[in-house]
Amino acid sequence: MSQETQGSGPTTTAHIHRTEVDGIRTVHAASSGPVTAGLFFRVGVADETLATTGITHLVEHLALHRHGLSDLHYNGATAATYTLFHATGTPVEVVAYLNGVCAALRDLPLERLETEREILRTEAAGRSRRPGHQLPLWRYGAQGHGLSSYGEHGTWHLTADDVRDWARTRFTRDNAVLWITSDTVPEGLDLTLPAGTPYPLPAPTSALPVTPAYIAGGSGGVVMDGVVRRSTAASLLTEVLSRALFTDLRQKGGYSYTADAHYSPRDNDFATVTAFADALPQKQDAVVGGFVDVVARLRAGSVEQSELDSARTRILKQYDTPDAAAAQLPSYALNLLTGHRDLTEAEHRAELAAVTLDDLREAARELHSTALLQVPGRDAEWAGFTAAPQWSYDTPAVSGTRHRSLEDGSTVLTVGTDAVSLTTPAGHVVIRYDDCAALLVHPDGGRHLTGLDGFQIRVEPTLHKNLTPDRTAVIDAAVPPAAVIRMPPRDPDDIPRPEVRSRVRRTASSRLGALFGRRRG
Repeated sequence: MSQETQGSGPTTTAHIHRTEVDGIRTVHAASSGPVTAGLFFRVGVADETLATTGITHLVEHLALHRHGLSDLHYNGATAATYTLFHATGTPVEVVAYLNGVCAALRDLPLERLETEREILRTEAAGRSRRPGHQLPLWRYGAQGHGLSSYGEHGTWHLTADDVRDWARTRFTRDNAVLWITSDTVPEGLDLTLPAGTPYPLPAPTSALPVTPAYIAGGSGGVVMDGVVRRSTAASLLTEVLSRALFTDLRQKGGYSYTADAHYSPRDNDFATVTAFADALPQKQDAVVGGFVDVVARLRAGSVEQSELDSARTRILKQYDTPDAAAAQLPSYALNLLTGHRDLTEAEHRAELAAVTLDDLREAARELHSTALLQVPGRDAEWAGFTAAPQWSYDTPAVSGTRHRSLEDGSTVLTVGTDAVSLTTPAGHVVIRYDDCAALLVHPDGGRHLTGLDGFQIRVEPTLHKNLTPDRTAVIDAAVPPAAVIRMPPRDPDDIPRPEVRSRVRRTASSRLGALFGRRRG
């Protein structure tokens, strides 16, 4: 992860040793505390498709099942571009944990598949959504890095063969790196895994035609992200931005409780800077204005030398901590996994010292130029942000059978041989079948399509005139089989029924956040 990965610094190689264990690249460094180890695999949510989301998480859960109850501190984590199994304990306990994970990956307990599906769906239902959780789908669409905004749809239909094949091809010794906080590699490790291919990081996609852009939604505050080149200057900018938001919005204005910014590498060339400030409903306008003012000030170069020096000092404090090399092992291991360079302490100090106020200004301009801003219930055009697309753009009309809405006659669903569209007085959405990321097939006839750009159309026979089974069969035959998700029967109360209203009904088509059938925002 190097110096930018967590807004901290790079690992130093002086006290980090490299070796191999059963063909897995391994790094270790001495620590005064208990042994902690982590086994990284270069596979995550961004490597999946919308139809298979959750498959990596399923493998993680299955690999940990046999550990059961234990006093050992251990866990697993599935992120956008990696999966991590980690544990802290005595050398004997950590060795037993790592050996057990690899044994399970070689022979997954697939008799647990149905149970783990239910556990993942229960886990998702109880998971709180972080601020700005919808930003990835607006930026990237329903693919790649955008999939972190969606639910785990693969849990409804993935087979044992699907899960076994994913583990066999992605959880391999050539696609892994092990790190251990120990001056030597503990004895007794058996990390035998099949050979495989080191997978490159997923290529980023784009669903935003113009930036800086904004979306309206959410009532908890303001959140913004932007894509910047990975650099020491950008990591310093994030420190300056975080402190400026806290100072202006909490200490001076008293508008926010939490105001912060974080830096997270997306790939080997670019990182995502995310900033957030919470707000009570009566303070939202003040928070939006103050937030935008801070970003504008940094972009204009109105930064004091003391702000830059303070940010430098905060980053350099990592080298004053005990066991600094051991603390940097996860960063070092991830860089080794992805092929990104690591800096020595001397190189990092030199880069930090070389960053100027002009460098910060350029990084702030790059952040603003790629920004996606979420504001609560208002627009941000006054601040120079363009509304993110609410409807399909640059798409030709769809020819096919037309089916008027039973709720609003001005809304028309068109089912064609190549695409389906929904036209409303406000705009239209088009999803081509060959660009369909996922098709939910309900036994009652409902069909929910999501395009790679993140837009969705709900095809419900109960809501559209003359939408007969032969018309939905056209959709079923045209969507690629890999995108099809066959759902269990819906509760009768969940099947939509017409509601005639005096005003135009909110469209059933939208770009989604976590769940199908729910409007974003």
